[in-house]
Amino acid sequence: MNARGFRNNYVGSVTKSLGEVLRWQWQRLRDGMPPPPTVPTPADSPDLEFLRRNAQARDMAPTVTWIGHATSLVQAGGLNVLTDPIFSRRASPVQFLGPARAHPPGIALEDLPHIDVVVVSHNHYDHLDRNSILALSRQPGGPPLYLTPLGLKGWLKGLGIDNAVELDWWQQHVHAGVEFHCTPAQHWSGRSLHDRNKTLWCAWAVLGNDLHWFFTGDTGYSQDFADTRRHFAARQSADNGGGFDVALVAVGACLPRWFMQLQHVDLHEAVQLHLDLGAKRSVGVHWGTFSLADDPLDQPIHELDAARTAKGVAEDAFFIVPLGATRKFPSRADK
Repeated sequence: MNARGFRNNYVGSVTKSLGEVLRWQWQRLRDGMPPPPTVPTPADSPDLEFLRRNAQARDMAPTVTWIGHATSLVQAGGLNVLTDPIFSRRASPVQFLGPARAHPPGIALEDLPHIDVVVVSHNHYDHLDRNSILALSRQPGGPPLYLTPLGLKGWLKGLGIDNAVELDWWQQHVHAGVEFHCTPAQHWSGRSLHDRNKTLWCAWAVLGNDLHWFFTGDTGYSQDFADTRRHFAARQSADNGGGFDVALVAVGACLPRWFMQLQHVDLHEAVQLHLDLGAKRSVGVHWGTFSLADDPLDQPIHELDAARTAKGVAEDAFFIVPLGATRKFPSRADK
């Protein structure tokens, strides 16, 4: 961090000037962007009975359940972990204005199993939602542990939340035998006009005996993910079970490219990120929930297949799932 705030590894600031923001907004208004989706975001009825049973099982099955946007429930290593929880109607500092949710969460907040850990990638309103954070802190059985990049512990303290650990890139925290590594991503931070890049942003690499999983948060395409693969190479050799068993990769809010390219990957870059990371499987997240850019909410439904094909990636190696859907993954402990 310097006097201008935190920086990315491979580019300078990815934020845009006020003039560029106004240019984009004028173009959106002129062109009627984003176009409406042609199909709704698919949704499944969540298997709450299984999730609650799995949450307490001594032999927990490794699973990922997509709740919406960048929020997923990961059950692995005996822990129930939420990524970037947002259950509010709007991704905004106020609930009467701002991007509104197109679909309800795949699991209602009150239907969640007891959450052990919340990982936060950065402080944008669609990833760090005050109401959701507060509600989770009041869950029956006690609050979760909040893991954040540098600079956000004080924000949580202001909400009366003390059970938090903040990390710099490449630092780790071990909770109940599971390693949570804060890893680099290419993005920016800010919740107002006056705090640009004053807190860090990150991805998360989570290593347990049964599952190695990864969460990109928001990111532009960069060398950071090849760096992450190299960083964990010894831990993820073939003899040790191989690379990440599953990666949760952001695939939405990527247009127009002249504005979004450095901060949000498009589908082709998301698939390349999957390859750079050496993940066995990737699940596309950060789509179909809030309309934040010029791409329609259903873009991944129509275009992910072409992006996979162009990179020679199989359909079962990089896919999207309905809201509320749970996918099970093989346990590394069984190998």
